Amino acid sequence: MYEPIRTKSVHSTMAGTTPSDFPHRSREEELDIQLAGHLAALLAVTDELRTLTPSADLDTAAERLLQQVTRLRGGRRPARSSAAAAVREPEATTALHRRAHALAGRALVVAASRADTAAAILAAERMDAHSAALAPAHV
Repeated sequence: MYEPIRTKSVHSTMAGTTPSDFPHRSREEELDIQLAGHLAALLAVTDELRTLTPSADLDTAAERLLQQVTRLRGGRRPARSSAAAAVREPEATTALHRRAHALAGRALVVAASRADTAAAILAAERMDAHSAALAPAHV
């Protein structure tokens, strides 16, 4: 009634399969990838903020974020836009600070899980900076 299966399943868990049949990454490698992604996203938002409100603090933060992402990616630098198409409205700046605060929080969680002190300190500092930038908006 049914035609028999003629090929092995790609989802096979039979005793004949070996772990080397498909690629695996360690937990540390997965956390590195995740942390690099969060920090790269934070770098992109930081670059947008630098376009809207240039400051030495944002320049320093961008450089430190770039160093951390490059380290986590094994020397590969993240792509960066040369000129962000940012909207010059106070609401846009506030939204960017909120987004950056959230991204820094995510990076902090992953960095703490990974026990990456340098990235955790940087993420915590960025959270504080973006919280301070948001404080006047909530008063």
